[in-house]
Amino acid sequence: MTEKLSAERLSFVADNYRRLSERIENARIKAGRTDTVNFMAVTKTVPAEIVNHSVSLGIKLLGENRVQEFLDKYDKYEGDYDVHFIGGLQSNKVKYIIDKVSMIHSVDSMKLASEINKRALAVGKKMDILLEINIGGEESKNGIAPDMLDEFALEAGELPGLRIRGLMTIPPVDMNGSSERYFEKMERLYNDLKDKTKSNESFLLDTLSMGMSGDFEKAINYGSTIVRIGSLLFGYRQY
Repeated sequence: MTEKLSAERLSFVADNYRRLSERIENARIKAGRTDTVNFMAVTKTVPAEIVNHSVSLGIKLLGENRVQEFLDKYDKYEGDYDVHFIGGLQSNKVKYIIDKVSMIHSVDSMKLASEINKRALAVGKKMDILLEINIGGEESKNGIAPDMLDEFALEAGELPGLRIRGLMTIPPVDMNGSSERYFEKMERLYNDLKDKTKSNESFLLDTLSMGMSGDFEKAINYGSTIVRIGSLLFGYRQY
């Protein structure tokens, strides 16, 4: 990367961050919400120096998709930030990230939940997790079926190394090109689970992770507390 291109990209990211922060805040206000919506920078394929620049601008939350890429960049990261693992996670790779992330978003099987529990206990921590929901019932996607959520959540909640913080999804779009009805379903699922587990110490439901570059404003309208933004912040991998 040349010095000129690097300077141009740093400016590009800074401008995007400012505009996106305004859009997130405006969407939160328009939805009549008083809570916080967290801006997650999705860092897949983004060089560490650019990620560090985004942190210096004010980004506090990084979303990592791939274990090996994350490990390759981890020692190069700088600044005050938090890392969540948001991609599909194989059980045999949990051990590599368990001490490096504060939350795992993509828990969709008891096999994975049990491995996270085992590895968390081994390093003396309680790992915060989100349960991934296949809200559109798509065969091509992982995730827990909505009608199996309660059973799965209660079983996972019995594992002492886990704390269930909420739900996440990547919804499909309907024939009108919208994900809105799926966001609405997710909000209902989240609120129902929150009501059912409010006296259970294994649950601290405060996180609904949904909405990406193309639909984050709609997701905010339906209660999303984390929006995952990559391309609108860093660009469409044109560098």
